[in-house]
Amino acid sequence: MVRDALGVGVAVGLSGFAFGVTSAGAGLTLLQTCMLSLLVFTGASQFALVGALAGGGNPFTAAAGAFFLGTRNAFYGLRLSQLLALPRSVKPFAAQWVIDETTAVALAQPDRRSTRIGFTVTGLTLYALWNLTTLLGALGAEAIGDTAAWGLDAAGPAVFLALLAPMLRSATERATAGIAVVLGLGLLPVLPAGVPVLVAALAAPAVLWFQGRRAQREPEPDEEAAR
Repeated sequence: MVRDALGVGVAVGLSGFAFGVTSAGAGLTLLQTCMLSLLVFTGASQFALVGALAGGGNPFTAAAGAFFLGTRNAFYGLRLSQLLALPRSVKPFAAQWVIDETTAVALAQPDRRSTRIGFTVTGLTLYALWNLTTLLGALGAEAIGDTAAWGLDAAGPAVFLALLAPMLRSATERATAGIAVVLGLGLLPVLPAGVPVLVAALAAPAVLWFQGRRAQREPEPDEEAAR
């Protein structure tokens, strides 16, 4: 369990280097880049924020897109709060580590003790490495100059897609991702930077609405048997 937690922490933590490079390429200072990793600490939201800023988006629009991506962590927290059953004084600190990876490791454990250890080891490893590699990536980007000239501006989106792809297991998830891509890319030329990301978020409720309508039209098994 500890080995798996360390493996997840190390593998994902190294991706902080790509964020550091991307953030520096978007024009953020070294301090701003490092503070984002220290305080926000949710990769998808961080990449969305700096990506929108790099495209010339309004800071408030970019922050809104990052916020909506980060709301999923609140739902993780509802479940983990029951499983971890941490003291009230510890919960504010543990909340900082409620992300995709720590949730996945914690939910895979058979008992509360293992859940706490898996959550803690993953969170500690990932938080330390993510912030260290963010610093190294930002310093490296400043040293090499124009990140676009080296093609490093594509590092952030590439890492984000690599993290997202394994999560698309069901037809519903793949349909949601596909519609989001169509909305995001299709509206990119006509809307201000950062806004297409917000509109793409409508893919999820649209797919759920369609599924609900289809379920209402389909007859129940008992009704079908009666016919």
